[in-house]
Amino acid sequence: MDNLQKCKANYTALTPLTFLMRAAACYANRTSVIHEGTHFTWAQTYERCCRLAFSLRALNVARNDVVSVLAPNIPAMYEMHFAVPMAGAVLNTINTRLDAKNIATILRHSEAKVFFVDYEYVSKAKDALRLLMDDDNNNNKGVPKPTTINQQNSTFSLPLVIVIDDINTPTGIRLGELEYEQMVHHGNPNYVPEEIQDEWTPIALNYTSGTTSEPKGVVYSHRGAYLSTLSLILGWEMGSEPVYLWTLPMFHCNGWTFTWGLAARGGTNVCLRTTAARDIYSNIVLHNVTHMCCAPIVFNIILEAKQSEKIDIKLKRNSPVEILTGGAPPPASLLEQIESLGFHVTHAYGLTEATGPALVCEWQKEWNMLPKKEQAQLKARQGVSVLTMAGVDVKNLDTMESVPKDGRTMGEIVLKGSGIMMGYFKDHEATSKAFFGSNNSNGDWFRTGDVGVIHPDGYLEIKDRSKDVIISGGENISSVEVESLLYRHPRVLEAAVVAMPHPRWGESPCAFVSLRKNNNNNNNSSKKIDHVTEAEIIAYCRKNLPHFMVPKVVKFMEELPKTSTGKIQKFELRVMAKAFMVSENNVQTKNNINKKSSQVSQNSIVGGYNNEQVLALSRL
Repeated sequence: MDNLQKCKANYTALTPLTFLMRAAACYANRTSVIHEGTHFTWAQTYERCCRLAFSLRALNVARNDVVSVLAPNIPAMYEMHFAVPMAGAVLNTINTRLDAKNIATILRHSEAKVFFVDYEYVSKAKDALRLLMDDDNNNNKGVPKPTTINQQNSTFSLPLVIVIDDINTPTGIRLGELEYEQMVHHGNPNYVPEEIQDEWTPIALNYTSGTTSEPKGVVYSHRGAYLSTLSLILGWEMGSEPVYLWTLPMFHCNGWTFTWGLAARGGTNVCLRTTAARDIYSNIVLHNVTHMCCAPIVFNIILEAKQSEKIDIKLKRNSPVEILTGGAPPPASLLEQIESLGFHVTHAYGLTEATGPALVCEWQKEWNMLPKKEQAQLKARQGVSVLTMAGVDVKNLDTMESVPKDGRTMGEIVLKGSGIMMGYFKDHEATSKAFFGSNNSNGDWFRTGDVGVIHPDGYLEIKDRSKDVIISGGENISSVEVESLLYRHPRVLEAAVVAMPHPRWGESPCAFVSLRKNNNNNNNSSKKIDHVTEAEIIAYCRKNLPHFMVPKVVKFMEELPKTSTGKIQKFELRVMAKAFMVSENNVQTKNNINKKSSQVSQNSIVGGYNNEQVLALSRL
């Protein structure tokens, strides 16, 4: 059989662009995109993408040029996931929560040739472009430009800016002469998309969330995007004609690849500019939403909605809304609450470098017979690998041995498969560190930096980030385990546990907590938050945990600091906790912070540390 050859008929490059072409042919008149009063069919979406791709080529966008976009979940953001690679370019979606300095850093590092900006972010884009111009002016004057470790020296020209005006109610806001809908209107509907010759060609460049002055640009291939998309729609059992609500930012791992996946299933994209409780409830009922993705923080948005915003989903739908969630393991109590409202939750685990979700908690039928509490505990596990992962393991990196499948022995989670990134853009050193091997081989596995265990049934469960494990007197404390207990307290809304210094044990747990509002409490005293005290929380933990795992300090906050995707920014909390000193009898802070109160302002954390930029994790 060795003489059988590949040819165009039996071998084609894998690319998610084929999903759109198929959708336009098979589901031409089916609704593809809904955004308030705007509705498109798949035939119209394909034509709009062809027009935009043609206009990009007319602007001399060449193969592998980077096209950046700063926009919320709107139709233009969705269309660019196809139109940009159809022009042969690489899509770079930028986190809308970043400040101008970080946006400028990404534009320079990515060498973006075109920069699409939603009208809502024009002011921020102006500031970012001004910073780029100031850097160039300083260079021309001989002033050294700040460089980053992974940034190579290269000539850089400011990107061409194109504003995306409101498609429903145009504002007329501009930053230059070009506007998105004009680009679409003047494009050629008969444009033939760039043929992908090599499936290893890059399709997207994503910077890890919370990017600092040293960004890591994660590069996806057409092959990786195609296979990751297929594995997720299969693993989630997403049937045909799904109606998908965009509560997950499209800028985050390209919407966990569901930007491409909705085209593969001929589904409908319901776009949301903002993730507000009223919009979530109303759109679910109005458009009969079947699927949505989100971080667990969105659960709280749904649960804490005002009575006037809530709609009984169970009464309006015959089946629950499927939710795929990632990020920190959702506490079992939170899963129980959200599912009681008419949702069905599947937990996933992944990271930017794995093209989104890499593990999914695949449900076993026999678990349906278990009590609800046990079911929720099982759902909180990260599960088994998606189909595109050739291997997943938990290893002791000192010995390179797999840990026992006992649900207790911790090691680092490692991955391999076609969904893993091509590498970090212009950062060979970081790429080499991320891919490691055994027996002097290179690139056998990708290191996630996450600590986990393997249960006897083969399901993985994250216990912590490597940097989040608290080592107290030689004992390893999983912050996730302590947080899970805190979430079971009826008054706790959010919880995060980090290490703080301890004179005897080296480190000890410190808990940051925000509380649910007590509707029965009319006294908004700042001295006592809804009548829950630090001593009460500590006593609750002592009843349910080994004493060495009990937080020595509990600090109350109105809201815990988060990234744009809803992940709690533990980096900020670690900085705060480092200022605490614990003795055997009391707790103080090095800077006399809040001596009389255990309530902490979120602003005090950032403001008290010179607005230090926070490096948020790249995890889902």
